[in-house]
Amino acid sequence: MIHCCLILSACLLSSQAVWSQRVRVEPEVTAYPNGSVNLRCEFTNSGITKLTQVSWMFERVEGDRHNIAVFHPLYGASFPNKDFDGRVSFTQGSLENPSIRIDKLRMADAGRYICEYATYPSGNEQGTTTLIMLAKPRNSATAIPVRASSSEVVVASCEAAQGKPEATISWITTIAGRYNHTSVPERDGTVTVKSEYRMIPTPAENGKEITCLVNQRTQIEPKAFALKLVVEYPPTVTIEGYDNNWYMGRTDAVLTCQADANPAPTDVSWTVASGQFPPSVRVDQNRLLVRKVDETVNTTFVCEVKNSLGSGKKELVAMVIDKPLPAQARSAGPVIGGIIAAIIILCLIGAGVAMYHKRRQSMENGEGPPKHKPPPPMKSGSSTEILNKPQDKTTSITETQPLSNYETNYYETNSAEPVTYLDDDNTGPPANGGTPTVWDGSGHPPEKDDTTDETLPPYEPADQNDVEANYTKVAFEESFVSNPMLV
Repeated sequence: MIHCCLILSACLLSSQAVWSQRVRVEPEVTAYPNGSVNLRCEFTNSGITKLTQVSWMFERVEGDRHNIAVFHPLYGASFPNKDFDGRVSFTQGSLENPSIRIDKLRMADAGRYICEYATYPSGNEQGTTTLIMLAKPRNSATAIPVRASSSEVVVASCEAAQGKPEATISWITTIAGRYNHTSVPERDGTVTVKSEYRMIPTPAENGKEITCLVNQRTQIEPKAFALKLVVEYPPTVTIEGYDNNWYMGRTDAVLTCQADANPAPTDVSWTVASGQFPPSVRVDQNRLLVRKVDETVNTTFVCEVKNSLGSGKKELVAMVIDKPLPAQARSAGPVIGGIIAAIIILCLIGAGVAMYHKRRQSMENGEGPPKHKPPPPMKSGSSTEILNKPQDKTTSITETQPLSNYETNYYETNSAEPVTYLDDDNTGPPANGGTPTVWDGSGHPPEKDDTTDETLPPYEPADQNDVEANYTKVAFEESFVSNPMLV
């Protein structure tokens, strides 16, 4: 039973939807005040349904409907609502196409418009169109002049008046502050939006930029207003032109009184602490001219500036010296320092570039740091080289070979240092660059000790390829020194 009821209800709803779809209208249209709009309506697939009459009803508030236009095939058109009198009309005046046109639109015309057919035998069928009234806002922005203070105040204001739908406002700035929005509905259905930017104003913020952006549906792109803040403050005074080099006899020295103020300064005055201006001093508006520096100029000069908010002053004590300062002392120091700094920078850059190119070239040539420690250098012709040099079987020496294979003589002398002799018969200075022996008065070396008959082996030159099996005694006339070695 329940399933049958649900099926019946679904059929009724679907049939109603089919019938309602036979009244074709536009779901939504937009228009502007003082403009015109067409509201279309037609009945489709009438079939056996008989159309008797069509009516247009206006619903500003849901449930509150008013007839504004009626068309009957026998009695014609009728416009019963006085609010639309003279502003509404049928475009064709037929049951098949009862579209209407509304002129001289007002913001109050926004709402729902229902096109309703009276038919037989199905009854009334309708379609609804929503009219959205759009209004372009009147946009404006301004910077509000304020005085410098420690309290937060409004420094800029931006407004989008009487717009529909409601506009949105944003701010773009680097200045620290905050903003607030207010929305006020108007009687005609529009909305006025206002935004204020607040901050603590200081002289440093004077002239800085702040931008207001207004976004609204009727605008193709946001409307931007670039503003400059106006912060007013009394003068801040400085004196320029004094270089600490006012020497006796100097001519045409100039002091300039500068003032930072908003509004602009209205008065500039010069005074001196002594009360009377020196004879060589002349005042020209904000400039003080010293035609010739002398001892009377050795005083205190005062500049005072005024504007509508107050005044400010600055003092300068002039010191007159006997002789001018050296030009090098005043100007050469910074120049030399700059040159030295530039040279250091160039050297660092050059060194870096050279190291980069050298390393790059080394990498391209396959060069790099050694992967193992090379052996220590070996002196040519040394005993190590002789021992390491390949020998034949007849001359090779091993650790097991007895030392008796070589004839070795050991000599003892009467002197404090030992002396080696290569031959018994030779006399004269020692060979091989050895330490000199102690000669007796006759010029002959001391007698040989007979306790031993061993002699030293002969010296092997560095370039000798073969080592003789049996060593012979070296003649005393032959040199024991090897060939010179170049290192």
